Amino acid sequence: MKRRAFLKKTSWFGLAAGAGLVPSALSCAGARTSRRGEKERVNPKNQRPNILFVFSDQQRWDTLGCYGQELDVTPNLDRLAAEGARFEYSFTCQPVCGPARASLQTGKYAAETGCYRNDIALPRAERTLAHSLGDAGYEIAYVGKWHLASTGKEDNFRERAVPLERRGGYNGYWVAADVFEFTSNSRRGFLFDADMNKVEFEGYRADCTTDFALEFLRQRKSDRPFFLFLSYIEPHHQNNANRFEGPDGSKERFGNFRVPGDLADTKGDWREQFPDYLGCINAIDRNVGRLRAELEKQGVADNTLIIYTSDHGCHFRTRNGEYKRSCHDASIRTPLIVAGPGFRGGEVVKELVSLIDLPPTVLAAGGAEVPGRMRGRPLQQLAQGAATDWPKEVFVQISESQTGRAIRTEKWKYCVKAPGGSRIASDRYIEHHLYDLEADPHERKNLIRDPSLEKVREDLARILKRRMVEAGEAEPVIQKSEAAG
Repeated sequence: MKRRAFLKKTSWFGLAAGAGLVPSALSCAGARTSRRGEKERVNPKNQRPNILFVFSDQQRWDTLGCYGQELDVTPNLDRLAAEGARFEYSFTCQPVCGPARASLQTGKYAAETGCYRNDIALPRAERTLAHSLGDAGYEIAYVGKWHLASTGKEDNFRERAVPLERRGGYNGYWVAADVFEFTSNSRRGFLFDADMNKVEFEGYRADCTTDFALEFLRQRKSDRPFFLFLSYIEPHHQNNANRFEGPDGSKERFGNFRVPGDLADTKGDWREQFPDYLGCINAIDRNVGRLRAELEKQGVADNTLIIYTSDHGCHFRTRNGEYKRSCHDASIRTPLIVAGPGFRGGEVVKELVSLIDLPPTVLAAGGAEVPGRMRGRPLQQLAQGAATDWPKEVFVQISESQTGRAIRTEKWKYCVKAPGGSRIASDRYIEHHLYDLEADPHERKNLIRDPSLEKVREDLARILKRRMVEAGEAEPVIQKSEAAG
């Protein structure tokens, strides 16, 4: 049965500069990306691409057909990858929602912004993608989950409208909630518009979230290029229900899944949850198709850069008591597809890339200067074959479950953990995990105490400390493990 989303009392721009538009009632019923070098203005203003950033939440890389998923879960995303560029080894720089988003918006590691765990607002002085692209002449829009406005009980916007000064420069079209899990379930809920009015919806949440994005695309009247950041909460579990909520029929459609190697013969809750998890992702995929169809209808598809990725993965309570916050690939490895101007032809990029590389990629695509404070590098360098010195490892900060730091190379995963609880950083860490990813791709055997690998650990510790210093941290002491983690 076709579901409908009903919008109530929604004025479009309000607090933002620009003309006002009023979304009408929406029906809950498509994607492509760019290139060029760092600190380079890509195109004249009238030729710069539109940028559509599609962001899922808690999505493993291996849920897409183009990454090996055998069920027909993601036909639209697979088509997007075949037309654009797929990054085989993409990783988050922080496997938890708020910190990953802080890094994505600023291009800085989470410990640098201070947003090292959830429930810490993005400092108002931080420059974001919206600030830079807005200054470069882009029309700015944001839809969905924000998760960067609240700090503690006094500054709690989890169920309240996010005021303009806490939106990180997204001062145009805005239909969003700070923590979307708190204002909705998968079938109904509410967001807030730019005037801080409640916008209620009814229907499958991913469909309705997409409706707001489509409304922006259909009603915009500007001749400027647009930057639309679309932030789904799917396939994140529904917190208050403690389960994943796929569309009706997900268990039947996706119950015959092939068990990922890291989950096989483990406990956790993947047996009962994985079909609905895939159902959530299939719903996003269907909506990517809707977005692409609208871009085609408007005649702007060829000049729209589409980026699709997620904030982190999901290990289904197999590595700790919840779903992420660990160094394992199930927690940190994400899908990444970039398609459109500069990223075409179905290229598969094998270099290791990080979420921290996406902010400079977005700015380079929009012809904005990539500031030196950004820690990553534009992926255009890889897509055009101009990167001869691309890093051989990615660096990950881990919080909430621990104060952890990790590097992931093509062969090795090396993780250290500070004594005590979660904090922004430490001056002392203890070796905690070592995996040989060539021999053990599913990370089932921790080699951190293997005496034959002492030289390997010393070399990896040296690299990790260098990456920590490069990320603005003090060089720590790393001690040997007395017991395997």
